[in-house]
Amino acid sequence: MHELGIVFHIIDSLEKVGKENLLHTVSNVTLEIGEVTGVIDSYLHDCWRWAADKSELLRGSKLIIERIPAVTVCEDCCKTYGTVQYGKACPFCLGTNTYLVTGNEFNIKEIEAC
Repeated sequence: MHELGIVFHIIDSLEKVGKENLLHTVSNVTLEIGEVTGVIDSYLHDCWRWAADKSELLRGSKLIIERIPAVTVCEDCCKTYGTVQYGKACPFCLGTNTYLVTGNEFNIKEIEAC
């Protein structure tokens, strides 16, 4: 379960931001997570609750996850399509000269704090 390591990294980043900005409490953290990152939302929420409650800054904070759809572009026909539905082969021209455009991101989008 790599979600716990991810949560520890996020918490380290948030505590650094909190210290730099003299924050006292974080109430919400919004993450943008790509559809093909391999992160399981329920595991991430469970790890978040356990680890965030050990941090004075993050105790009781809510984790909000926004999914970014995975989109692939075909270099042969220049069309985009849903990666999860079709994989590497373009559904328009059946070419495999494709690459992922979005869907592998993992970003801290927003921190609601005071």
